Amino acid sequence: MGTGIIRRGIALLLIALPLAPSATAAEAARVDVVVTNVQNTLGHVRVGLCPRETFLETDCPYEANGPATKGETIVTVTSVPPGTYAVQVFHDENDNHKVDRSLVGIPTEGVGFSKDPSLTFGPPSFEDVAIKLGPEGGKVTVRLRHFP
Repeated sequence: MGTGIIRRGIALLLIALPLAPSATAAEAARVDVVVTNVQNTLGHVRVGLCPRETFLETDCPYEANGPATKGETIVTVTSVPPGTYAVQVFHDENDNHKVDRSLVGIPTEGVGFSKDPSLTFGPPSFEDVAIKLGPEGGKVTVRLRHFP
């Protein structure tokens, strides 16, 4: 009696497994992030599309980068499933893979977020920068901010 239940459970699991990855892959899309106000050609422009859980962290699940181009750099993030994300960007001029900061914590490299929020009193909230992406992906423009 117990063996029959286990066999049915395994059969159901084997039937369900192949469907999950293909459904996700079919819905994933590309997002082109147009980064403006890039001040020089040093290093790379790094882009992260982050759900609420990883917002302002260093491990966004959807990331990409491209060589910095003065003025405007376009970075394409691929395989992004539909959902709500914050786009966070920084110009990694020295290619150390982190936002460099002054002694008081102010970024010394250009930073920016989707929906171009005010950064006067620190980083924005997720709600201030959240955008919805559908299965078709999209295009987002982010302006880098530079602090003295």
